Amino acid sequence: MEETLPGVDDGPGERVICHVDMDCFYASCERLREPDLDGEPVVVGMGYEYGETHGAVATASYEAREYGVDSAQPISDALERLPRVADADRTDPEAPNPGTAGHYRPVDMAFYESVASDVKEVLHGLADTVREVSIDEAYLDATAATSWQRVGDGVGGQDEADGADSRTLAAGYGRHVKQTIQRRVGVPASVGVGPNMAVAKVASDHDKPDGLTVVPPSAVEGFLAPLPVEDIHGVGPVRARELAAMGIETAGELADADPGRLASRFGDRGRELYDRARGRDDRAVTPRGRPKSLSRESAFTESTDDAEAKREKVRALAADVAERARSREALYQTIGIKVVQPPFEVNTRAESLSGPVDDPELVREVALDLLTEFDDDAVRKLGVRVSKLSFDGGRQASLGGYNAGDRETDDDGESPTTTLSDWAAPRRRTGADDDHPATLAEWADAEPSGDRTDDETDAAARRETGPTQPSLESFDDDQ
Repeated sequence: MEETLPGVDDGPGERVICHVDMDCFYASCERLREPDLDGEPVVVGMGYEYGETHGAVATASYEAREYGVDSAQPISDALERLPRVADADRTDPEAPNPGTAGHYRPVDMAFYESVASDVKEVLHGLADTVREVSIDEAYLDATAATSWQRVGDGVGGQDEADGADSRTLAAGYGRHVKQTIQRRVGVPASVGVGPNMAVAKVASDHDKPDGLTVVPPSAVEGFLAPLPVEDIHGVGPVRARELAAMGIETAGELADADPGRLASRFGDRGRELYDRARGRDDRAVTPRGRPKSLSRESAFTESTDDAEAKREKVRALAADVAERARSREALYQTIGIKVVQPPFEVNTRAESLSGPVDDPELVREVALDLLTEFDDDAVRKLGVRVSKLSFDGGRQASLGGYNAGDRETDDDGESPTTTLSDWAAPRRRTGADDDHPATLAEWADAEPSGDRTDDETDAAARRETGPTQPSLESFDDDQ
């Protein structure tokens, strides 16, 4: 699929930015390994083993989403909507029908990382500057490789709106990116091409899956104006409802709004959203450094005080965060949760450990323990976060103290207690402490695929899966 927006010949002066988003990446990797899964509903689960009902959905293919299977959903819920193919039997009226069954696979991060490495190799070969946002998402600054000059029919600069079969060089470049990934790696990607990062991001989300949308600089206003305001990068359901209350429901209406009124209502973010609705974004595509933290958030369709529902969601989020940390070979020393109560009261809690670890079970246990404070409260969104990351390759601490030869000792030379409660060194925080503040700003200052803003998370969820859970594959931290 391809869509190139009409516009005048913008020439070579404007930047050309590509946003590459691998569609349902984990499921695409499974299809690469098992070609027979192509076109079939595929569900990849975290903490899931073949034939089991525990764990949580990491990725659901578009075919699986049609049955109501969403990211962060417990596998048991997914199975109610989409039974396993292995359990199906046309001859048994009590068994699921093979025609309405799906293929379930456990997360194989080592394999996904190897495929992602191949994709990144392609991207770095196509552009001088690449910003890797996550395992399945990246920005490319292609300004040195192409331009917005139009070609076609032997006459450059002719407007496509006049019916000429003309294309920009940038469109050809975007098409080349897609085709090269498919040819060399074998997985699909949606590509957006625009004059800046914000427009390219919206463009890549515009035509999923396996789409290509090209927005020349002169076409930006016309492209953005009719879109729902939540399609603007940085606007999610909560912010969209707030904007709707102000009479703003489309990007065009946001672009025409009084920027002073937006700034008064939303602070600096209001001006930023105003600029993005107008297609303005001066950020440079820069290679990213190591993250300070990793987190995942997921909203309920409606606020709930169901303690088990909250615990299920935290288990899924904790599994994802821990898996992301492991895939990046990151150790963490602080584990925290974020609890958003209606209408939008944000609470953060965290515990600091006595040393860095890579321990998914500990992430889950600490997160669930922190959640008990909110067992009786109505909640609209939950998040899990690991921070104080280290990438030095050193030995991690263990629940029985540090590994042999690297144990902590008390002043008298005795080893410290080794219970989980002692190990976790509980330092539950509602505000800041002396060395690791648990502020909302700190929570938001996180790694890609671990941390969009609240609104960006929900916006991505709605674009890719409908108004349900956010994808656990990709996360963008371009704030």
